[in-house]
Amino acid sequence: MFISSAYAQAASGGDAPSTMLSLLPLVLMFVVLYFVMIRPQMKRQKEHKAMVEALAKGDEVVTAGGFLGKVSKIGETYIGVELADGVEVQMQRTAVIQVLPKGTVK
Repeated sequence: MFISSAYAQAASGGDAPSTMLSLLPLVLMFVVLYFVMIRPQMKRQKEHKAMVEALAKGDEVVTAGGFLGKVSKIGETYIGVELADGVEVQMQRTAVIQVLPKGTVK
């Protein structure tokens, strides 16, 4: 008799503050996820886009495939990269990972 009334009282109580407290860790996880993963990734994408837009003829670059070469032609979406004397390939501008200092590629 005492046990059943205790269960009924606990089940019908006002648990609004406990619901808010149970959502707090979930919200905190999303905030931490944003600052640890999403925001730095967006910053890297912005820097990469600026680097790709600033490519100029004669720049020495590293591509996503690991090739080192000099930019010989520039188009809207494609660039020509000279890998060796007489060896030129066309690739997408976004395939450039890094612009190297002048004189790196011989």
